[in-house]
Amino acid sequence: MRISIGSDHSGVELKSLLVRVLSGSHTVLDRGPSERASCDYPDYAIAVAKDVAAGDADFGILICRSGIGMSMAANRFQNVRAAICPTTDAAVVSRQHNGANVLCIGADVVSAEYAVEIAETFISTPVDGDARHVRRRWKLERSQRLSDCSGLMKSDPEVYAAIEAQVRQEDAEINLIASENTSSRACREAAGSVLMNKYAEGYPGKRWYSGCLPSDAAEELARNRACRLFGAEHANVQPHCGSSANMAVYFATLNPGDSIMALSLDQGGHLSHGSPVNFSGKIYRIIPYTVDRKTEMLDYDAIERQALETRPKILLTGASAYPRKIDFRRVREICDRAGCIMMVDMAHIAGLVAGGVHESPVPYADFVTTTTHKTLGGPRGGMVLCKEKWAKALDSAVFPGMQGGPLENIIAAKAVCFGEWMRPEKKEYARQIVANCAVLCKTVMDRGYRIVSGGTDNHLFLVDVKAGGMTGKDAAAALDAAGVIVNKNAIPFDTESPFRTSGIRVGTASVTTRGMKEPEMIKIGTWIADVLDNIADTAVQARVKHEAAELVAKFPVP
Repeated sequence: MRISIGSDHSGVELKSLLVRVLSGSHTVLDRGPSERASCDYPDYAIAVAKDVAAGDADFGILICRSGIGMSMAANRFQNVRAAICPTTDAAVVSRQHNGANVLCIGADVVSAEYAVEIAETFISTPVDGDARHVRRRWKLERSQRLSDCSGLMKSDPEVYAAIEAQVRQEDAEINLIASENTSSRACREAAGSVLMNKYAEGYPGKRWYSGCLPSDAAEELARNRACRLFGAEHANVQPHCGSSANMAVYFATLNPGDSIMALSLDQGGHLSHGSPVNFSGKIYRIIPYTVDRKTEMLDYDAIERQALETRPKILLTGASAYPRKIDFRRVREICDRAGCIMMVDMAHIAGLVAGGVHESPVPYADFVTTTTHKTLGGPRGGMVLCKEKWAKALDSAVFPGMQGGPLENIIAAKAVCFGEWMRPEKKEYARQIVANCAVLCKTVMDRGYRIVSGGTDNHLFLVDVKAGGMTGKDAAAALDAAGVIVNKNAIPFDTESPFRTSGIRVGTASVTTRGMKEPEMIKIGTWIADVLDNIADTAVQARVKHEAAELVAKFPVP
C-alpha cells in the first residue's frame, strides 16, 4: 500500500513513529513537517489530501492535537473521506461502512502505541460491499450534486435556487432531448475553475497578454487530445458553440455571397446551415437540398446531380434531426467531382464517431465542425477539425476574425471530455446509445406510430404525430406533463408551421449516461405511446409521471 502521512507541529513525534513502523510493509510518503516549529496544519492536510484525491496514495494519515482540524481540511477535497478515529472500533467502522481513506488521529487523545494499532487496523480493514453501505457512500460522495456550488447558498441564494432547481429537474425527469446530455463532474469542475479568470487572446505560445502559460497548457491538451481522438491533422478548440464553429469555416473559405449547399432546416438541417433568419442565410447564397420524399433518407445520386449543376463553394453535410448514418466516402466523391470543399457538421454524432459506432468524416472532409456536448457529453462549446493546409486560415478566422478572448475554463473542460473518450468503456457507452435508440424507436413504432425514414441508425428518431391528429407542440407538452422531455420538431416536407410541427424528436444520449439500457427503453417507449394515445388525459399523464419518477430514482444523474 502507498500511504501519505502528514501532521502539524504537535504531531511530529507520532508521525515519525508511524512512518518508521509502516515503512516496514508499505510505501510511505512523508509530507512533513520534520520539526516541532509552529506551522499551519492545513498546509500538510492539503498535501496528503492531494495525494489521496489524485490516486497517488491508497491511504492518508493526518495527525494534529485533536484530529479535528486535519479532518476539516482534508474533507474539502473531492474523493477524500477523512475520519477521526480515537479507537480501533472507530477505524473498523469508518472503513467498512464509510469507505474512509484518510485516518485522522489526535496526538493528545491516544497513546503512541495505540495510535499504531489504530493505523494498522484502519489500513487492513476492507470496505463493506453491502448494498446499503454502497448506496450511502455514493450519496455521501455525490451530495445530491449541490456541494459543488454550496457557497452560493449564502453569497447569492437566488442563483443557487436556479441551480438547485436544475438539479431537481434533471433528477426527476426522463430527458430525451437529442441535443442534450449530462457532463461528468470532472468536466463541470474544469468549467468552473480559475482558468475563467485569464484573458488568453491568440493561441498557445502566441498570446497577446502575458501570464498565459497555464492556459496554454490546458489548450494544448485539448487540441492534442482532439486530434488523437478523431485522427485529425489540426484542431481549433476555441469556438464558443457549434454555430461559431460553422461560422469559422465559412469565414476561412468564403466571401459574402459565395454558395453553400446544405440540408434544408425543415429536412433535418441546422439553423447555421443556411436558414434565412440566421447569419449563414443572410451572408451567403444557400442552395438547399432535401431527403428523398419516399424514403426520407439522403439520396446521394440526387445530391451529386444538384452539386454538379450548381457548383457550390462548400458542400455541407450533417444534421440536427437526421436519424440515419451518413456515407461520408460518397460525399467525398461528390465534392471531388463538383470541385467543392467538403464540410461536415457532426455535432450530433460526434460521440458516436469517437466511440466507433458511426463512420468518421475526418478522413474525408476538409473541415469537420462539432459541439462538445450532445453525444460527446462534455461542456457546451464548439470545435473545428481540419486538414493541415487549412489550419492557418481557420485559426485566423476564429481569432481575430470572429472571437476575442477564448473561454479557457471551457477549453479545459473540453480537454477533460476528450480524455474521457480515450477510455475503453466509452466505446461500450456509444454502442449502448445506439442500441437504446433502436429499442426505444421500435417500441414506439410497434404501438402504431410512424417513424420518419422507418427507423434509426444513431442516437435519435423522429415520430410523425400528425397522423394521430396532433401537433408536435401538443405531443411535447403532454409528454412534458408526464415527466418525459422531448422537443417538437419538423419532419421532412412538413405542412405545419415551425412553431407547431408535425413531429417530435427523441434521443437517448442522456438516459444512456444515467445507465439505462434496453429494458428501460421498452418502459419509456410504452409510456410515450400511452401519453400520445390519450393526449388530453391528465390521469394518464399523472400515472406515467409517477412511474417515471420511480424509474429515474434507480438511475441517478452523474
